[in-house]
Amino acid sequence: MTLRVLVVDDEAPARSELRHLLTERGVEVAGEAAGAREALTAVAAGAALDAVFLDIELPGLSGLELARAFGESPRAPAVVFVTAHPGYAVDAFAVEAFDFLLKPVGPERLARVVERLEARTGSGAPTPLARIPVVAGVRTQLVEPELVHYVQAEGDYSRIHTYDRAYLSTASLLELEQELPPDRFVRIHRSYLVNLAKVAAVRRLGSDRVRLALDDAARTELDVARRQTPRVRELLRL
Repeated sequence: MTLRVLVVDDEAPARSELRHLLTERGVEVAGEAAGAREALTAVAAGAALDAVFLDIELPGLSGLELARAFGESPRAPAVVFVTAHPGYAVDAFAVEAFDFLLKPVGPERLARVVERLEARTGSGAPTPLARIPVVAGVRTQLVEPELVHYVQAEGDYSRIHTYDRAYLSTASLLELEQELPPDRFVRIHRSYLVNLAKVAAVRRLGSDRVRLALDDAARTELDVARRQTPRVRELLRL
C-alpha cells in the first residue's frame, strides 16, 4: 500500500525538495500546506493520510501545536518533524512524534523513516530488529539487542552501549525505540533508551524519581525522567 502524506512548511523550496525526496521513495504526497490553517483543513477534510511531514516554526500555530491538534483526530496521522533546529527534539518527544528529521534531510535518513512508516501502516507495528547495524572501524558490525545495555542519543544518530564497548549507529534514538522490543527497551529520558534486563539495582531519588544502576563494566547509573518513572516502576514491578 502506497503511503499518503502531507508536507507542511512555510518555505516553498523546502516543500519542493521534500516532495521530490518522498516521491523518489514511492510516497504519494497528497498535499502541501504553507501554514497551520491549511494543514488543519487538509487533515480535517477526511482524506486518509498516513503521515504529516511537519516543520515546527510556522506562521500561526507552531508545528508542535499542530501535532497536538492532529492527535485529537479519530485517525491521527503519524507526525514526522522536519526542522533546522535540533533544540526542538525534546518538545517533539513530548508530543509523541513518530520521528524528528534535521534539515537538510538526507535521502538515506528519509528512506529509513519511510520504511518504518510503511511497516506501521502495513502491520500496525514494525518488526523488531534481530540485529542492530553499528559502525566498527571501517566495517559495519551487527549487534544482538540482548547484548545492548543502553542507547544514547547522539544528534541525528545514536550510541549503542554494550557491556564494555560503545558503537555508533546511524539510526536515531526514536527509530531504535520504535524497532526494539518495547517490553524490554524503555525510554527513560529524552536521551536514553535502556534494556531493563541489564538493570542491576534501582535507587529512589524521592517520591517520583528513580536512578537505574546497570550491570555493565562501567557500572553506569542513569536517572529516569519524572514523566517516565511510573512506566519504569511498573515494568520493574517496584
